[in-house]
Parts: sequence; C-alpha cells; structure tokens
Amino acid sequence: MKRAIITGGTGFVGANLAERLVKEGYEVHLLVREGYHPWRIEHVLPHLQLFKADLLDRERLTIEMKRIKPDWIFHLATYGAYSWQDYLEATLQTNFIGTVNLVEASREVGFEAFINTGSSSEYGAKDHAATEDELLEPNSYYAVAKASSTLFCSYTARRFQIPILTLRLFSVYGPFEEPGRLIPTLIVNGMQGKFPSLAHPDIARDFIFTEDVNDAYLLMASSSNTLPSDGVYNVGTGHQTRLRDIVEMTRAIFHIEAEPVWGSMENRSWDTNIWVANNQKLCRAGWNPLHDIRDGLLNTIEWFKQNPSLIDRIYQQTH
Repeated sequence: MKRAIITGGTGFVGANLAERLVKEGYEVHLLVREGYHPWRIEHVLPHLQLFKADLLDRERLTIEMKRIKPDWIFHLATYGAYSWQDYLEATLQTNFIGTVNLVEASREVGFEAFINTGSSSEYGAKDHAATEDELLEPNSYYAVAKASSTLFCSYTARRFQIPILTLRLFSVYGPFEEPGRLIPTLIVNGMQGKFPSLAHPDIARDFIFTEDVNDAYLLMASSSNTLPSDGVYNVGTGHQTRLRDIVEMTRAIFHIEAEPVWGSMENRSWDTNIWVANNQKLCRAGWNPLHDIRDGLLNTIEWFKQNPSLIDRIYQQTH
C-alpha cells in the first residue's frame, strides 16, 4: 500500500482522512506541531507515525521528506478558517508560506501525488454555483491566502510537470468537527431538546459529509497520473441547504418543541443566501457524493451517541 503524509492530521478534516487511510491499510505519517491536540486521533494513534515539524522550517521539512519518501502527500494544515482565528500573520504564513515550503520540500524528494486543500471562500460571494475556472474574489484574508496557495500549486505543477491537485472544499461536516461550528452545536443542543442561538434563516451552505470528502482525496491521489497535473476541483454536493431547513431537520429528529429564535446570533461578514458548488468536474473524474444532508446529519448524530465520554469532555467548553 502507499505511504502517505498528512499535514493538519489532528484537525477535523485531516483526522477523518487519517482514520480512513488507516482503515484501508495505508502507511500514514502525520506532520504535527509542538503542542498539538491529539483528541481526534487517539483511537488510531497506534497505527500512525508522527513527526514534529513546522511548515515554516523548509530545511526540517526536506529532511523529513527524504526520510519518509512518501508516495502521496495530503496538505490540509490551515489557519483562519474559523471566525476566532483572526491573526493575520499566522493566516498568511500557514496557508501560503507553509504551502510553498511543503511543495518545495516535496519536489526535492519526488512523489506520486500532492493534494492541496483549497477553500470555497476563494470564490467569494457568487449568485450561482461556482465553477473552478471563474474569477476568484476572495472574501477574507484567509481566502486570499488560500487562493494564493492554489495559484502557486497550479503554476508549480505546470512548470515542473508534476501532479499537484487542489480540492476546494465547501462546508465539510461530520465526526470530530470543531465544537463551535453549526452542526455540532445544533446536535449538542438538540440532544437537550433546545436550539442554540441562530443567525438569519435564509443563510445557505453546501454541506458535504466527511466520508464523501475522503473519497475525493483518495480519488485524486490514486488518479493523479490520469488527470491534468494542475487541476482544481470543487468538493460539494451541488445542492445548498438553508439554515431554516437544517434546523427543521434537527427539530424533527430530536422532537424539539421549542421555537428557534432567528437572529439571536449576529450574521458573519461572509454569510450569504447562495453558496453552492458546481461539482461536475469532480464528478466527471469519477467521484459522486453518497450522502445528502439528512443522511450525513443522521450519521453524525450516531457518532455523537457512540462517543458520550469524548463529547462530554470536549464539548463542555461550549456551555
């Protein structure tokens, strides 16, 4: 089986990918920083190989790459995706400079596939389903940094004819999601028969379940020799869900009698009533999302129910 490196493997999306690779028998190495939080990977830790390095230390990265000699590199390390991550220097260093260093270190060693992680926020506000070849209008410094790293990866792939692909993720949800995010907050409150504070009911997102995202990463890595080396692909269901709709799903599942209080939480600057992927390019490459929002929500609720001690420990910080 392939030898894979994951950056950001202790984060939400990265931990889910690490677990999937372990289950399928891959040799998995995680790049972690000093002081990393292991709670998302504790259950698979015996099957992982961890090495400590900083994305800003290219020399150390190159040494580790030469030691491991990975076939596949999954770059998911990020900063600034959450509203409380607002340190500009860290946003630019992690998302752009860190990406440059990792690509250059990887290029010295060689690889079969390098999968970069982009963001739907690179597009900015659109009044339609965004396609990969249209104008980028980043809506935050985080989005600017992500767009820059995507452009760098695509240019490097073309210049050196090496497979560096980018997956632009839309709104990923599922097990181990950050406690302060919408779906975990809805579930935790739903279990108590209530709703959390809510923004405007018409805010929309293209919610994509973690397992479907894992499928996209594995498809890109395993197909890198048959795809354009600099390709960018949207990872979303192609269907958006309004906040009012997911709230009603939660009400029905948990039999909540209380009424939601709309506008009890202030809208964020990037909130919009249109946010959806055009996923046809990825579908033509052989991928299809297998979970609609209700199915993914039910799977996430089941995970919560199977992990009560973990949830009690982690989610107490939100109450």
